[in-house]
Amino acid sequence: MGKIKSRKKATLAVIGGSRAYDLLGARSFGKTGKKPRTLKTPFGRSAPVRMFYGEGFDYYFMSRHGEKGYEVSAPGVNYRANVWALKKLGVERIISWSGPGAINRAMTPGMFVVPHDLIDATKNRPSNFFEGTGLGFIRMSDPFCPELRAAAVSSITTNGSICHNGGVYVCTEGPRLETPAEIRAFASWGGDLVGMTLVPEAFLARQLEMCYAAICLSTNFAEGVLPRNFKEGELFEGMMNEAEKEKVEWSLANLPAILGTFLRRISGAKRGCKCGVAMNRYRKKGLLKNPLDAAR
Repeated sequence: MGKIKSRKKATLAVIGGSRAYDLLGARSFGKTGKKPRTLKTPFGRSAPVRMFYGEGFDYYFMSRHGEKGYEVSAPGVNYRANVWALKKLGVERIISWSGPGAINRAMTPGMFVVPHDLIDATKNRPSNFFEGTGLGFIRMSDPFCPELRAAAVSSITTNGSICHNGGVYVCTEGPRLETPAEIRAFASWGGDLVGMTLVPEAFLARQLEMCYAAICLSTNFAEGVLPRNFKEGELFEGMMNEAEKEKVEWSLANLPAILGTFLRRISGAKRGCKCGVAMNRYRKKGLLKNPLDAAR
């Protein structure tokens, strides 16, 4: 495993979603150290990890879809390798971002949403570090860390963006977009957003006792929510109009400032949530010391 040097032990990580590669190319995240490294894990190689130097703290950055473009679609991401690698580096808290479609019409394109709950509609993704064991039977009453969620909401509003506090994110398998009938079904389940990336990331982070939350940028209305004509040869093939594209671009440009505020607020803060003790039942029984060692 390649070493990534830090001035102090970095315990924060950002997992970048759609368009992370554009922001990296624009150097929107500040000063970075050496070239990114992929880490060898029991689950294969991770996505490249970068070290960034913040104001008095360092943090890791991982672009789940690639560093130079949309190179890996959501079902092809090695989620176990990525989360395991960050834990191995000493990360305790992960903030990720995702660009889902809006099922709930109140969550208009360009608006930020910090979801509070998840529906897993994926089909073929490994979501357990402890296969072949009895480990991992844990509650998911709060799939996203409440402390990170609160910091994310306040960081978004501080930087002048609109934020919807709470929402249910439905995660589908992809890479195709959803059918109108699927969206109607998800709406009947209580889904507000539909995307392809937060599962199994959130569940894997909890198994390794890491805090995890997501900042979602509503990118378009999901299929069938509003009538939209097909347009060939462009992203989402007509599901975004020009006004919505402008709002999304403005919000995306504001994302580095939002993340900077978030990281400053959370850096050095003591963890008071339950994420870090998720596996304690197994420790008390003498079945586990470090979840990282049990992952296989």
